[in-house]
Amino acid sequence: MGASMKPAAFPAAVCDSLCDAFGTAANCDNALAAIHIALVAVVGHNLLTVNLDATQPDDPPDEVQLQRLWTSDPGAYPVGGRKRKTLTPWTRQLLHRAEVFIGEGDAALAVVFEEQKSIAELGLHSVVNVPLLQGGRCVATFNVLGTQTEWLAHEVAAIRLLALLATPWVLRARPAQGTSAGG
Repeated sequence: MGASMKPAAFPAAVCDSLCDAFGTAANCDNALAAIHIALVAVVGHNLLTVNLDATQPDDPPDEVQLQRLWTSDPGAYPVGGRKRKTLTPWTRQLLHRAEVFIGEGDAALAVVFEEQKSIAELGLHSVVNVPLLQGGRCVATFNVLGTQTEWLAHEVAAIRLLALLATPWVLRARPAQGTSAGG
């Protein structure tokens, strides 16, 4: 395989920095901040949020509640913010079937997010939502909004890998948030 045919990889400096940060991270916030730095290095400017499934047993069966655990932009998307989502193709794909969702372009975001205009005003035009799993069930989401209108395959792969690295930190933080994941 020629040099131009090599698959994309994380730069060694990004891997080293992330490994060093994880070795000293005291909590989920520290780990997610390090993951966001790696994310910016690999895919460029973005907004990263992590939302917990905060659905309670007594919530309506056709609704899902999400609560923000972490954000790279607390001014626009503060920690603790909540969203109530009805069952849609997006919620079924991401939260119920635990499948990655990729939205490219403003029109795709408008179908999924009520706040698409605010998202566009931040210069963000695409999203990758990755379910974070516990026991095969989505209990949180790792959400990357990007400035590009399309994602490259290696960018999506990097986001999925970073979401996987975030999962144990998020799972440890869940009880401290007092949330209980629902169906």
